[in-house]
Amino acid sequence: MQIAIVGGGIAGLALALGLAQRGIRATVYDAVREFREVGVGITLLPHACRELQALGALERVEPLGIENLESVFFNRFGQFVYRELRGRHAGHSFPEIGIHRARLHGVLLELVRERLGPSAVRSGMRCRGYSQTRDGVTIDFARADGASERITADAVVACDGINSAIRAQMFPQDGLCFAGINTWRGVSAFEPILSGKSYLRIGTITTGKMVIYPIVDRFDEQGRQLVNWVAEIQREGASMNDWNTTARLDDFLPVFADWRFDWLDVPALIRASVQTLQYPMVDRDPLPHWQDGRVTLMGDAAHPMYPRGSNGSAQALIDARTLADELAATGDPVRAFGAYEASRREATARVVQTNRTQPPDFIIMKADELSGGQPFRHIDDLISQDELRRISEGYQQVAGFTRSAA
Repeated sequence: MQIAIVGGGIAGLALALGLAQRGIRATVYDAVREFREVGVGITLLPHACRELQALGALERVEPLGIENLESVFFNRFGQFVYRELRGRHAGHSFPEIGIHRARLHGVLLELVRERLGPSAVRSGMRCRGYSQTRDGVTIDFARADGASERITADAVVACDGINSAIRAQMFPQDGLCFAGINTWRGVSAFEPILSGKSYLRIGTITTGKMVIYPIVDRFDEQGRQLVNWVAEIQREGASMNDWNTTARLDDFLPVFADWRFDWLDVPALIRASVQTLQYPMVDRDPLPHWQDGRVTLMGDAAHPMYPRGSNGSAQALIDARTLADELAATGDPVRAFGAYEASRREATARVVQTNRTQPPDFIIMKADELSGGQPFRHIDDLISQDELRRISEGYQQVAGFTRSAA
């Protein structure tokens, strides 16, 4: 079998590595002319780290990030709501790691080139569509030099993200789902916050929310860390942010202007960012199927989800392992794609829906509901820590990283 993988992000590279482990040839095609260190932070949950270890990548990835100790929730007044240990500290077999996305991608790209050879990844190849027969698939590419090129393979796996060209051909009426939530992201050189290994969620999207976690330790001579932060705001009638473009502080900083707590000055963190980017928070509705004969979807091309709960990368890595196993077991891409979809489509659809309706920050939403959105004396006056723990464990069950699973 010769498998063509369209998209050289985390999903596509992980699939190429998994296939190589099983003796299956694959070539990765990506639209970018060259891979550069762009992007911001990503959190690798224990089940993501489990998959990376199976690929022989975790030992290279783990030293490049920060192992999270805890996840801590606060309301917008900086009042404590809930805390839980994470990763190995919570009894998992694998860590939870905050890391710069470019560092993770760089490790996977390096491993693919080492194990499959430099020609296994072709950049500057933008997919425009595909056609197929009973025996193979032809992919139409626009090359970065302006020429066109057609590639034939036994099967094609689309890992080309939320705006997948292959998904668009399969489902031309499929659209982005936008509920008025926009995000702004940055990385700042900053003093360690709380433990220096804390993943923080503050506030809710209706009144302003921040997600903050460190991704590089001892970033400079002053001992500061590189801290990833995300600001999220839902506004009625809002238009979508431009994708991955430079943001203006005036568009969102006023919402957080008085978020100065004993333990963190949020405006100072935002202003310290080396670059601030804007994104819309969007996903797509779950599909009735992913497979079209010898073509299938994977990762964000199959099930793009709100970036809540840090679960997108984990689900893509599980996709990659599941699909590689099925291809190795059957030797028939049509049958393998069907078995892979049967295993993964409904499971990922549940995560998509849960990220919309009851994500991890539902804990703060519940506290705000019980307090009427006002400061409180103590969280225990409103709800017990055991009740909040049950909310957290419910999300972990859907996402697939309970202690028994990861």
